[in-house]
Parts: sequence; C-alpha cells; structure tokens
Amino acid sequence: MTHFLWGWYLMSTTTRRWLARASFALMLAAAALLLAVAGWRSLGLVVLAVIGVCAVLAGGYWFLANRGVRRWIALALAVAAPVFILVVFARAGLLWVAVVAVALMVAAAGTARTALSTGGQDAAMPAVPAARPKRPFLIMNPRSGGGKVTKFGLKDKAQALGAEVALLEGPGMVDVAALARKAVADGADLLGVAGGDGTQALVAGIAAEHHLPFLVISAGTRNHFALDLGLDREDPATCLDALTDGEELQVDLGVIADRTFVNNASFGAYAEVVRSPAYRDDKRGTTLQLLPDLLHGHQGARLTAQAAGTRIDGPQALLVSNGPYEMTDVAGLGRRARLDAGTLGVVAVRVDSARQAIGLLRRGHGQGLTMLTAGEVTIDADAPQIPVGIDGETVMLPAPVRCAIRPRALRVVVPRERPGVPAPKAALEWPRLRQLASFRAQPDGEPLSARPGREPSP
Repeated sequence: MTHFLWGWYLMSTTTRRWLARASFALMLAAAALLLAVAGWRSLGLVVLAVIGVCAVLAGGYWFLANRGVRRWIALALAVAAPVFILVVFARAGLLWVAVVAVALMVAAAGTARTALSTGGQDAAMPAVPAARPKRPFLIMNPRSGGGKVTKFGLKDKAQALGAEVALLEGPGMVDVAALARKAVADGADLLGVAGGDGTQALVAGIAAEHHLPFLVISAGTRNHFALDLGLDREDPATCLDALTDGEELQVDLGVIADRTFVNNASFGAYAEVVRSPAYRDDKRGTTLQLLPDLLHGHQGARLTAQAAGTRIDGPQALLVSNGPYEMTDVAGLGRRARLDAGTLGVVAVRVDSARQAIGLLRRGHGQGLTMLTAGEVTIDADAPQIPVGIDGETVMLPAPVRCAIRPRALRVVVPRERPGVPAPKAALEWPRLRQLASFRAQPDGEPLSARPGREPSP
C-alpha cells in the first residue's frame, strides 16, 4: 500500500511538473508569435494595451466619483479606450495575432493554476450520515426568488415527506424568529428555510442555539449560502432530499452584535446606498447619485477597523465574511470553498484616485486594497450609529460594531447527491511555478515547496 501511495505521489508530481513547463511554453509561444509577426512593434502594441486597460479603470473610477459632464466624459474614455486599441491592431493587420496571443496567455494561466493545485482532495467539508428527522419544521417565503416556493411545489413536497410547513403570507410582517422558537418549543427536531439568505441566517442562529440540524432550501434570489454548500440552485426541490437521504456538515456562523450571518456583513458605501429610501425604487440612479459624496468622504461615517493586529483607516467599503472568499481569479470571486475554516474574511477598499483604482489590479499589493483573515473584527466610526448590510438586509447598529466567528456552530443537513463545491483554484505564485517547472532533481525525493525557506504545499 505504501509503495502504491508513493507511486501515486510521484506520478502526480511528474504531471504537475510538465503542466508547469507547459505553462511557461505557452507564455513563450505568445511572446514568440508577437515578435515573429510584428517584430519590435509588438512591444509598442503591448504597451498600448496596458495603457488601454489603465484608461478603462481610470475612466470607471472617474465615472463613479463625479457627476454631470465629467461623469459622461469619463464614461466616453472607458468605452473609447478598448475601441481605439482594436482599431489600431486591425489597421496594423495584427488583430488576429493579438487574439491568439491573449488566448495563449489565458491557457498559460489556466495550466499554471492546475499545476500549482493539489487536486482539491482536501477541499470538501467532511460529512457524516444524517439521521432522518421525525418532526421537521420548515419556514417558506412564497415571495422569495420570484415565487420559487409555488413554482416548484415546495410546500406540498415537504409535507409529503412529513414536514410541517409555515408560509410567510401575512397579513402584515411575520416574526420569523418567534415562529422558529415556537416550533422548537413544540418539539421540532429540524429547522429549515426556503427563502433569502437574510431569513436563512436568522433561523440558522436559532437552530445553532438549540443544537438542531438546519435545512437550506435554495428558494431565494441569489442563494449564496446554498451555492457554497454545494446545493442545486436551479431546482430547490432537490434540497428536500436531505430529509430522507441526507448528510450533515458542521459549518461556521458569523456573529455581529446579537445577530448571526451566514454570508457577510458589509460596511461603508454599499450599506449607505442601500439604506437610502430611494434605493428600492431606483437602485442604479440612487447608487450613481450617492457614490461621489461617499467616495470623497462628504457623506457617510468615517470607518476604522481592527483585525488580526492590523488597523484599517478610512475604508470606503468593508466586507466581513463568514469564511474568506476566493480571490485567486475572477471566476472564483464571491465563492467560498469551505465554510468550516474557523475564520472571518476581511476585504477593505479605499480608492481616492484613478491611480489607486489602477493599483487594485495588483490585488493584495495595491495601497487601496486590504485582504486578511481574522477571528474577530471591530469596526468603529465617527458617528454613534452606522448602517450595516447583514446578508443583504440593512440595519443600523451602534458603533463600535464587533464581528466574530463561531466555528462549526451550525449543523447543516444537505442531500447526499448534490452538485457540490468546485475545488478552489490555486493562486499564481511565480516562485513556486518556477520551482515546479525546474528540470533540476529535488534532493531525496523531497516534496516541492517543503524545503526550509519554502512555503509548504497545501
């Protein structure tokens, strides 16, 4: 068995080595194509493309930070820059070369991430078989997600499986927390919600308080929590399979003030915009109207945050998430590979100029972007109260506001057969990629990146 595992490791390492070499080969092929067809003009074209990207980012920032004529000039710049670049490449007869070169670089990046990945063997959260509940109690919002509860017949299907269902039909506002607590007092042994993430978070906190399993039914509009649990968002009825053939996951819960959150709590510009009375009727217009004053500090509270020994001064937007979001590529943004990491994710943005907006391309290295993880985050302000968006619902909280994590506090029951969560893509770390692509033998069969001074492999 030991020989088999060692052979599997060597085969896996060999494959990753050749993928790393293929990545460098694709990058060289892109450069060689440009030089072969365009000669030294290719350097000017590359510089022109970089300038175009910077113009788009700068134009985007000026569009958001200004009003009136300046805003529309900025929009014209952001639109005209890529058009101008395409025209230049086309007139030089090099448009096809640029397209092929970009395709090669994209392929190189994808190959590099695959080479640096360990295959995602440890990405999935551990699951254990779930006992079938005897008295499940489900809360369903018929208006959530454009009427998914009715569209997919969730009430009838849940009742056929032995669940008691309460519909949030009114009249008037229904106290969801009181409804869930009464169900627990009456002997419910499982709580579940078919609705938005805000309602999910509220009932999840009560389920965790009473150590009861919790069922997520993806009947909301976006269903970010369901997405990160690996549930089917296209057919929420499949979530009900967990009542008869389920697995149990232990996931973290975020805590802010006396509330829980399953996704995130947002501070700053987003929370200020959403709490505006005009936002519900005109989201786009209200956002564009308020953003200039928020970005320049003329409106809204000035925030400071303390997290993991780091002080963050004056962020315009601050996101505290129940587990860190993937930031390795655009496709992964807004996803969490695991919900049992036991840490909060923190992303803070402060952009005071077009130059800082361009610097955001450097991700964690730009002055305007801070990304870290912490067990606790404290947000203070120069105002007695600040708006906070908690899983999409805005509330006013007294400052300072403390966010914390409750590791594996929630027992979530999910169907055994479900789409699952894709393994996170590895970050592009050039030193590791160069080491992996090297033709020099590693001493004594030592694993890559495990030598002194090297970052250990995941």
